[in-house]
Amino acid sequence: MQPDTSAVTIQPCKHCGTQAPVDVHFCPRCDRILTLGRHGDYFTFFGLPRRLHVDVHDLEQRFRALSRQFHPDYFYNSSSTERLASLERSSYLNDGFRTLREPVDRLEYLLKLEGFAPKEAHEATSQVPPELLEEVFELNEQLEAIQQMRADGAAEAEVAAKLEAARLPIQANLDAHERQLNTLMAQHDAQWERGDVAGRRVTLETLRALLVERTYLTNLLATVRRELGGDQAARV
Repeated sequence: MQPDTSAVTIQPCKHCGTQAPVDVHFCPRCDRILTLGRHGDYFTFFGLPRRLHVDVHDLEQRFRALSRQFHPDYFYNSSSTERLASLERSSYLNDGFRTLREPVDRLEYLLKLEGFAPKEAHEATSQVPPELLEEVFELNEQLEAIQQMRADGAAEAEVAAKLEAARLPIQANLDAHERQLNTLMAQHDAQWERGDVAGRRVTLETLRALLVERTYLTNLLATVRRELGGDQAARV
């Protein structure tokens, strides 16, 4: 059985005082729009479970439906409390949609919600596998050599070939990380469904470590693209 993360949190209606669940947008008694609860999250706001795989089409439909309900034009003649509530909910809705729509942003957000926020940079570095750090050092050495080639007047095609050779193993490593992330995200959701709290925590810890490594790899690729520059970078 999956954990219930929202049922116990309530918020009072500022118009009639009725206590409403945090995942409700309008007061169940007076039907006025509720001010934004302080203890909710994007998943609860959209009426979604805390899973890492989201049906994007369903998310878009929920976004459009809520956008219509919260639109400030509908509250033009309402009280200042309701106008403020519509603005707060519209803004929160947009932020939530942007976050949940993108898989990596969604993963980062869920890690923070579950207390697995990415570590500080100096702490994260100590968690990166030695072979990945070795890859960073090797690339820096290659880039220094390529920059020297440029300074010595090497042909641009020769420089581009060297950069492409440096890029390919990093891209392959990143692709492998993406596959591993997808596998672990599916594993997390299965654990969530069957209420496997201990297994889920282990999976989230592994996902956090992979996310740090992924950041290293994407930064490496960005460095190569900057060296390539212009049209060649756009094709990489």
